[in-house]
Amino acid sequence: MPSSPLLRTLPLALVLAFGAAHAAPQAELLEQAKKEQQPYLDTLRDLVHIESGSKDVEGVKKIAEYIAGKLRAQGAKAEVIEPTDIYRLDDTPEKVGPMVHAEFKGKGTSRIMLIAHMDTVYLPGMLKDQPFRVDGDKAYGLGIADDKQGVALIMHIAPLLKKLGIDNYGTLTVLINGDEEISSPGARNTITRLGAEQDAVFSFEGGGTDGSLRLATSGIGSAYLKVIGKASHAGAKPEDGVNSLYEISHQILQMKDLSKPEQGLKLNWTVSKAGTNRNVVPAESTAQADARALRVEDFGALEKAMREKISHKLLPASKVELKFEVRRPPLEANAVALKLAKHAQGIYDKELQLPMKVMDKATGGGTDAAFAALKAKGGVIEGFGLSGYGAHSNDAEYVQISTIAPRLYLAARMIQDLSQGQIK
Repeated sequence: MPSSPLLRTLPLALVLAFGAAHAAPQAELLEQAKKEQQPYLDTLRDLVHIESGSKDVEGVKKIAEYIAGKLRAQGAKAEVIEPTDIYRLDDTPEKVGPMVHAEFKGKGTSRIMLIAHMDTVYLPGMLKDQPFRVDGDKAYGLGIADDKQGVALIMHIAPLLKKLGIDNYGTLTVLINGDEEISSPGARNTITRLGAEQDAVFSFEGGGTDGSLRLATSGIGSAYLKVIGKASHAGAKPEDGVNSLYEISHQILQMKDLSKPEQGLKLNWTVSKAGTNRNVVPAESTAQADARALRVEDFGALEKAMREKISHKLLPASKVELKFEVRRPPLEANAVALKLAKHAQGIYDKELQLPMKVMDKATGGGTDAAFAALKAKGGVIEGFGLSGYGAHSNDAEYVQISTIAPRLYLAARMIQDLSQGQIK
C-alpha cells in the first residue's frame, strides 16, 4: 500500500490547503507518525530476533518480558500473566505461553483495547533462515507479518500519543497473546472478559496485501469421532467381533448432509484411521472433521445435530463417542463496528488519499478478535496491522515499510476521535 504521491511531494502548506474535496490530515500527527518509522523498525528487529514459537514457552516468556518492560517505560502499568483458565483442545500442549496485559490511563472516559499476538508457528532454530532484513520497501523476518508487526505497532502508539499530548481517552488497554497460533487456549477467556468492557477493540493482525479492515470472519470448529468395537479373526471368526470400521463409516455417512452452505455452515470429514492388520476385525476407529460457521449459535446447533445422529447405530454393540471443539468462534459485525470502520475508511480515503476496503462478510477464519467480540457491546475491528505477505512461509514473510506511518496515524486518529465523541 504505497503512500499518497500528493502527500509525499506537496509542501505542507499546500497539503493543508488541499481543498474541499479532500480533508487535510492532521499535519503534526502525520509528521510524528513518519518520524516514528525508524524507531518502529528497530523495535520490530528486536522482536523478530526473539524466537517465540507457540510451544516454545521459554521463548514466549522472553518476548513477553521484553514487551512488558518497554510498555512500563512508556508509563503503562504492565504485567506478564500466566494463563490459569485454559480451554484444553485436542492439540493443546501441557504448558502454554503467557500474555502481556498493560493499561495506560488518560483523562477521559473511553475504554479502548489494542490486541495482537507475539507467538509464531516456527520452531526454535529457524531464525537463522529468516533474520530481520530490509530490502527496499519490504522488511523480512521470522514471524514479522504474523504478528510481530502488530505487536510493534501497539508498542509505538502510546509514545506517539504522548508526543502529541493526546490523552483524552479513559483507559487504553493492551493485551498481547502468547498462544494464538494454537487457537488461544490460555488467552481466550481473558480476551473475552476484557473485550466485554471496551467501547472498541482494535486487533493488529496484518491488513493483507491491500490493507483491508475486517469485521467478520468464519469460526473454526473440530469434531472427533471415536468408535470402540471388538477385535476378532477376520477370516475364522468375524462374527465374534464388532467391526468399528463399519460403524464409523455409517456414522460419517449419516452426517454427510449436516452442512448448510447457504448459511455458511460447513462440516467436512478429513481424517480417518481404523484397524491394525488385514486379518483382524478393527476394534477401534477414529475420524476428524473440520467445521466452519458464520454465527456463534450455529456451532451449538451443529453439535446437537451430531449427537442426535450418533444415537442411531449400525452395530448396537459398538460404542460411539463424539468430541466437538469450538477452536475459534466467528467474528460477527455489529452496528458499532460498522460505524467505527466507516470512520476509519474516511480517515484513510479523505486524509491520506489511500484506498481501504472494509470487509463485513466473512471470507476466512481465525482471529482473536472473535473472542473479544463474544460479549462485546462496543465495536471490534480486525486488520489494523501493516500490509504484508508470506505468513507461515519458510523464507518469504515480509511487511511493507510504507504502511508504517499510515497505520500509526490511523490508530492514533481512531483513539483520538473515539475519545472525543467524534465518531457518529
